[in-house]
Amino acid sequence: MKFLHISDLHIGKRVHEFSMIEDQKYILAQILDIADAQQADGVLIAGDIYDKAVPSAEAVQVFDWFLTQLADRGIRVFAVSGNHDCAERIAFGAQLMSSREVYVSLVYDGSIRKITLTDAYGELDLYLMPFLKPAAVRRVLEKETDPADDALPESYHDAVKTVVERMGVDPAKRSLLVAHQFVTGAGRCDSEEVSVGGLDNVDAEVFDAFDYVALGHIHSPQQMERETVRYCGTPLKYSFSEAEQEKSVTVVECRGKGEILLSAVALKPLHDLRKIRGTYLEVTARSFYQDTDTQDYLQVTLTDEEDIPDGIQKLRVIYPNLMRLVYDNSRTQQNRLVESIEDMEQKSELELFEEFYEIQNNQPMGEEQKDFIRHLLETGCK
Repeated sequence: MKFLHISDLHIGKRVHEFSMIEDQKYILAQILDIADAQQADGVLIAGDIYDKAVPSAEAVQVFDWFLTQLADRGIRVFAVSGNHDCAERIAFGAQLMSSREVYVSLVYDGSIRKITLTDAYGELDLYLMPFLKPAAVRRVLEKETDPADDALPESYHDAVKTVVERMGVDPAKRSLLVAHQFVTGAGRCDSEEVSVGGLDNVDAEVFDAFDYVALGHIHSPQQMERETVRYCGTPLKYSFSEAEQEKSVTVVECRGKGEILLSAVALKPLHDLRKIRGTYLEVTARSFYQDTDTQDYLQVTLTDEEDIPDGIQKLRVIYPNLMRLVYDNSRTQQNRLVESIEDMEQKSELELFEEFYEIQNNQPMGEEQKDFIRHLLETGCK
C-alpha cells in the first residue's frame, strides 16, 4: 500500500502581504500528478490545511477542489486538523465524506478515529490524531476521573502519551499515525508558530507503537530519531529562512510489518522564493538578472551605505514580486550589534548558556543539563 505524505498546506496564507492562493492551486495540481504517477492508494494530510481557523471562501473552495480530484481518482484521503485549523470545521461532514473514502480527524472526545485497510500483506490500522492541547485532553479525562487526580496531564508530552496509550494499538498489526505536534529536537523555520520555552514539546518515543508516523507542524522535511517518524515539510516556501530548501512530497510504501520504504518526489513551485544581494547598481544590472526568473518572490539585500529613495518601487520594475527589501551596511550592522548587546544584558547567564546550547545542538537543554550548569555557575566552575 502506497501513500503520499503531505502537510502544512496553509491554504489562504499571505507571505509579506502577497497572496499565495495561485501558488497553492499550482502545487496541489502538481501533487495530484505525483499521486497519479506513483499510483498512490492514499494521501496523508498531517494538519494545518488552512492558514486560519476561519478560512476564506476561496481557501475552502481550493481544498474542496483538491479533495474532489482525489476522490474522483479513487485515492483515499486521511487528514487531521492542525494548530492553525478549527478542529470542528475540519470534522464537519466527516461521516458524509467517508462514503467517498475521505477520512478526517474528529474533535477529541476520548478516542481517536481509526480506519482499517486491507492489502496483500493483511490489515493496516491508520489513526487520525488531531492537534492536541493538554487542556483538551484534561477536559475529557476529568469526566472519567476525579477532577483533583494528580495523574491528569499538564504537558503536551504527557497529554499525547496518554492519548496514544488509550488507543490500544495492536503491536502485531501494521499501524500508521497521522499527527500534528512538535517533536522535541525538530528544526524550526521562521514561518512556524513558536511556543515560548518549548512548552509544546513531545518526545519521539511516544510514537514507538507505530510503524510510520506522518507528522505535520514543522515546515522543514526531517526525520525524528528514526526514519519512520517524519515531517514531510510544507509543499511551498513560506519564509526566507526556507529559501535554500527543496520542497518535496514523501512517498510511503507499506509492505509487511515493520517494512516501510520511503522516497521523496521534488516539487517545483510556480514562483520560487529566494534571496539576492548586492548594491543597487549590481542587482539592477541586466547581466545580474537576465538568466534568472525575475517573477520569483524575492528578498533583496542592498549593501549600499545610503538608502535608495523609493528603492522598493524602483526594484519592482525589474522584480515585480519583490517581497522584502533590507539593507546590510555599517549603519544596520551597528544597530544590530547594539540590539544584540542590550538583549544579552537582559538575560541571565543560564539563559545565555541555554541559547548557545540550542544553537550548537539544534535542541533545547534537558533539566539534568540545566541543573549541571546551575551547579557550575553557583560554584564558580570549581
